[in-house]
Amino acid sequence: MQLTSFTDYGLRTLIFLASLPEGELTNITEVTRLFGVSRNHMVKVINRLGQLEYIQTVRGKNGGIRLLQAPTAITVGQVVRDLEPLELVNCSVEFCHITPACRLKDRLAKAKQAFLNELDTCTIDALINDNRELMILLTRP
Repeated sequence: MQLTSFTDYGLRTLIFLASLPEGELTNITEVTRLFGVSRNHMVKVINRLGQLEYIQTVRGKNGGIRLLQAPTAITVGQVVRDLEPLELVNCSVEFCHITPACRLKDRLAKAKQAFLNELDTCTIDALINDNRELMILLTRP
């Protein structure tokens, strides 16, 4: 299974924000620079994370972005569910004539659920806690 770049950068952004001192603001420009992604793409990611209430966006001269939820409360599985279009294949009868007798769709559904169950065991905090190497890579110059 491959995640979209949207979900990938959403997770990276949450990891970066969790690495900052609690309550500290950063901005889209800094996140864009850190991950080498287009500003346009990152604006969309940040906007969606804000809509989902993972992050807080503060407008104005001294504005920016920061985590809204505690890193211990954010599971990777839920973020993936919220950001990722999780339809592995199109099983509509209009698209696939073997759908009524197909056994693959049930296996794919079970595999997807197992994938998400595993991601549900991991929080953003678990990804950064005691991870000195990551903190060095995320340190702002």
